[in-house]
Amino acid sequence: MFLWALCFPLISVGLTTAPPIYFAALRSLIAGLGLLLPAFALHRPLPHTWQIWLILLGVGLTSTSLGFGGMFLGGGRLSPGLATVIANAQPLIAACIAYFALNEQLGLRRGIGIFLGFVGIILTTLPEFATQGISGSVSGVGYILLGALGVAVGNVLLKRLGGQVDPLVATAWQFILGGIPLFLVALSLEKPTTTTWAFSFIITLLVLSLVGTALAFVLWVGLLCQGDLNRLNAFTFLTPIFALLIGTLFFNEKLAILEITGAILSLVSIFWVDHR
Repeated sequence: MFLWALCFPLISVGLTTAPPIYFAALRSLIAGLGLLLPAFALHRPLPHTWQIWLILLGVGLTSTSLGFGGMFLGGGRLSPGLATVIANAQPLIAACIAYFALNEQLGLRRGIGIFLGFVGIILTTLPEFATQGISGSVSGVGYILLGALGVAVGNVLLKRLGGQVDPLVATAWQFILGGIPLFLVALSLEKPTTTTWAFSFIITLLVLSLVGTALAFVLWVGLLCQGDLNRLNAFTFLTPIFALLIGTLFFNEKLAILEITGAILSLVSIFWVDHR
C-alpha cells in the first residue's frame, strides 16, 4: 500500500509531460518487461493451459487496461480527493463480485469494516473539498468508476487463479496483455510525439513502473494466492493514509483533524476486518 501511495505524486508529475493513455501504456509495458526478464532468468514456469492464459488476458484487460486507463483519464478531470474517494469504492465493488464469483461470504463484521474504511476515506479527503471544491465532471467520475470496476474484476480473476501460476509470471503477463491495448488506443486517439522526454520524466516513469507498479503488484498477487479477497482489500484503505504521510513528511502539508479522524477510522476498519 505504501508503494501504491508513491504512485499518486509520480502520476501527477508525469501527466504534465505525456498524454494520459500513452503514459498509462508506458507504465504498464515497462512494468511487464521489468518482471518478465527476471522471470525468464529464474526459469519460472509459464502458464500451461489455455484457461489460465484466458484468465490472464481477462486480468490484463480489466485491472490493467480499464484500471490504468480510468485512473489516468479521470485523474486529470477530478480533484485528487474526489478521485481518491471514488477509486476506493473498489473494495465495495469487489466484495459484491466476490460473493457471486468466489462464494466469499462477506459477513456482518467484514461488511461493517469495509464500510467504515470507506467512510474513513471520505473524512480524509473532506479538507481538500473545503479548499478546492468538488472540481470534477461526469466524465471524470465515470472514468474513475470504470477503473475501479476494472481493478475489482481483475482482483477476482486473480483470486480464481489461486496457486495455478507463478505470481511473477502472472503479474508480468497481466501488464503486457493489458498494456498493448492501451498503447494501440494511445496511437489512435492521442499524439505520443508530444511527450517531453526529459530526464525527470524518464526517472519518474521508471520509478512508477518498476517500484510503484511491478514490485507492488507482485506482492499483491502473491498475497491474493494466500488470503481472502475481502480481507486483503480492506488494507487498500491504507493507500491514501500513506499518501497523506508522504505529503506531511516531504511536502510540508498540514494534517487537519478530519484527516486524522479518517485515518484512524480506516485503521480501525482494517483491524475489524482482519481480526479473527
